[in-house]
Amino acid sequence: MSIPKQYLLTTVDNPYHPIDQMEDWLKFDLSHGYYTNEYLAREAHTSAYLTDVENQRIINAAIDDIIRLDDLGLYKRLVVED
Repeated sequence: MSIPKQYLLTTVDNPYHPIDQMEDWLKFDLSHGYYTNEYLAREAHTSAYLTDVENQRIINAAIDDIIRLDDLGLYKRLVVED
């Protein structure tokens, strides 16, 4: 089983990177009422009973679904590079 790339979900207007500038990213996200992490958590049905690879696939699929259903063009996907 190959290891999937890690995707992150953010909004197009958030100037901060969700890994490198997590605190600023989160403050911006919450202050604008997006609650992106909570939204992703509702959509990605991960489990402690699954492997990290399986959970990452679920998260990536949820991010793709969120973006596909985003009629306002608010969200974008970032790919974590090694």
